[in-house]
Amino acid sequence: MFVDKVKIKIAGGKGGDGHVSFRKEKYVPNGGPDGGDGGRGGDVIFVVNDNMATLLDFRYKRSFIAADGENGGKYKCSGKNAEHIEINVPRGTIVREVESGQIMADLAQNGERRVLIKGGRGGRGNQHFATASRQAPRYAERGRDSKSYEVWLELKTLADVGLVGLPNVGKSTLLSMVTNANPKIANYHFTTLTPNLGVVRNSYGDDFVLADIPGLVEGASEGIGLGIDFLRHVERTKVFIHVVDTSGLEGIEPIEAIKKINNELNTYCKDLASRPQVIAANKMDIPESENNFVELKDYCNEMGWYVFPISAASNQGLDTLMATVHKLVKEAPDDIVFEEDFEEVVPNFDERTPFTITKLDDDYFVVEGVGVEKMVGYTNVENEKGNAFFQKYLKDKGIIAELVSMGINEGDTVRIYDLEFEYYP
Repeated sequence: MFVDKVKIKIAGGKGGDGHVSFRKEKYVPNGGPDGGDGGRGGDVIFVVNDNMATLLDFRYKRSFIAADGENGGKYKCSGKNAEHIEINVPRGTIVREVESGQIMADLAQNGERRVLIKGGRGGRGNQHFATASRQAPRYAERGRDSKSYEVWLELKTLADVGLVGLPNVGKSTLLSMVTNANPKIANYHFTTLTPNLGVVRNSYGDDFVLADIPGLVEGASEGIGLGIDFLRHVERTKVFIHVVDTSGLEGIEPIEAIKKINNELNTYCKDLASRPQVIAANKMDIPESENNFVELKDYCNEMGWYVFPISAASNQGLDTLMATVHKLVKEAPDDIVFEEDFEEVVPNFDERTPFTITKLDDDYFVVEGVGVEKMVGYTNVENEKGNAFFQKYLKDKGIIAELVSMGINEGDTVRIYDLEFEYYP
């Protein structure tokens, strides 16, 4: 079964919680807090596996959740980091976030490994919170949560050249004659129900991959026929071989057939219509084809396309066709960007949640945040001017107001990274 689109859930592991404990041993005069840190949660890693050809495995398992980090222990023992979870996918897989539709990863390279979700950081044990004025802290940090997403996995066939055209024009026959592929061939529409790949080797120079893309009919880009399911597979091809039934025995004139397919490609993705295109005028061994080919050749010349009279069934004209296609493949840029990976845009400080406040004890508050951390780093609170500036910052950013709403009282302790002070209104 060829499966090329599935929805799954992925989630990173939560960080382990820090531990609260105190060292109490006989003959050890200096005890104190010795709670260890929590371990880091597991990452979610996607790995390209060339032994996979479809997404069939994901029909039976839809949830991939990394393990949580281990909690810290006493004697300053840190919790164990969780194992990462690896998800094997075939080359050419797109990972798309369901809610936003954004591309999270385009996995197109052999052996590629991509960390999509980082595990949560482990919380710090109470050993880190001891100070001269607070020698027995009875609190520790909780482990950080990780992220979770629902994502679409979409397989987009990786091929240098794509065979496109209406059903029953001879695409599968052409593929079987120039590659080692053995597609199903019969004289009726929609014989091919899945993309077939073959490697062109012979005397055309370097090898290149040729794909037969099934199901393209008029209206395919709108969901008619099978085309909406397989149009995604043409996005990665550098060159198109547009196969046309020159005889017109199917009731569609060659030029009309070309216009219909190109309209579907353009409607689905405007960039596809600009890719190099070679017209393969097939079934030239049928008498009716001779007259149609003259008109077809004039039309292709106007459009600036190569056109080759061939007969896939009798191997007529295929060498010349493939030699030109190989030339176009070599001229095509190697760095074609098929999908732009979504890069999370980090908002400005004022646009994000500027800080978080955690109440670790009845009289102990921890303030964290990107802007707060930077402020502590470059402000000298030891002198009067620097201290006044820092106090104004806390007030202007709403940190003081938030502490008051959380029930802070005079004399309670506030910790901002390495800075710890008592609160006085």
